[in-house]
Amino acid sequence: MIKLKDKGTFKKRWTIERFASQADFEKGNCYKKSVVNHNLLVNDGMNELWTLVCAATGIRFDNTNAYLITGTGSGAAAAGDTEGTFTAGVAKGMEAGYPTYGTSQKATWRALFGAGDANQAWAEFGVMNASTGEQLLNRLVSAQGTKTAGQVWQLTFTITLS
Repeated sequence: MIKLKDKGTFKKRWTIERFASQADFEKGNCYKKSVVNHNLLVNDGMNELWTLVCAATGIRFDNTNAYLITGTGSGAAAAGDTEGTFTAGVAKGMEAGYPTYGTSQKATWRALFGAGDANQAWAEFGVMNASTGEQLLNRLVSAQGTKTAGQVWQLTFTITLS
């Protein structure tokens, strides 16, 4: 008898690119870039993914519905987290063309927080399938500094399955 083992990997990457102003963003002059490679998928989000895979129902994490959220909270990420777990959460919709998916076994979400958006500590992050009140897919807790008025920060999240 041959024993076979199932093996798969789940890679996740948050990228935060910081620009001093809209003009610097337009020129691509990023003054600081952070990459964080840890994250927790949460129960509601995983259940919604399986609903989307196996049924004709569910709310997609697509360009129409997906939002990236950042907040000021520092409590540890847990499987039962929801949007309500976030402290002072600010959600932004997708940039044009995001999320990307369908190649390289990955999906990538991206949102731009402009000069007047989420000017606060950035300490927790997630992907949701509505601006409020629906499923949170994941949560990361990681202190990434404080965004101030006038700055533009771009937040990107990628999940790769292999």
